Amino acid sequence: MRDHPDADDRPQPDVWTGRATNRVQWLLALVGAACMALGIELAVDSAWTSGIAPLVMSVVGCIAAGLLVLFGTLAFVHVDLKLDKECVEVRCGHVGLPRRRIPLSHVAGADFTALVTPRNWGGWGYRWRPEKGTAVVVRRGEGIVLRLWDGHTFTVTVDNAESAVRIIRDRLRTIRPGTAG
Repeated sequence: MRDHPDADDRPQPDVWTGRATNRVQWLLALVGAACMALGIELAVDSAWTSGIAPLVMSVVGCIAAGLLVLFGTLAFVHVDLKLDKECVEVRCGHVGLPRRRIPLSHVAGADFTALVTPRNWGGWGYRWRPEKGTAVVVRRGEGIVLRLWDGHTFTVTVDNAESAVRIIRDRLRTIRPGTAG
């Protein structure tokens, strides 16, 4: 973490919020919408001479693939992080799912990382790797790594991650492991 001479003098907010956004995910959502449109077009303009079964399979396949891609990508267009006096809460996408709430009493430490990449985690989204832990990766860039008391880690990409780590570390000084905060 970089040194900030006035960091300790500034009052800390009761609730810190941060966000990371990935505009590329919108392009993938458009691909999903295009698949759905193709399925609808096939259903409406069905001049297939080979029978109804191939038509139904094509329509259902296109619409299902489109919905899967559309909603799967929209869930990870952005991530919101909320840090209050008791927990860190991570919500993904416009609906807020998936969501993870980690009480600060379960956090052993917090570290700033300058570069979290989808390549290191196997892609965008909610990821788990046995050797690395769990992560929410919506874009390449800075992030927070929470070290939990159970030995696991939780990484999340978020803008202004250094500020969040500073606040988490400050709040951890007053919390004992396993207490309710």
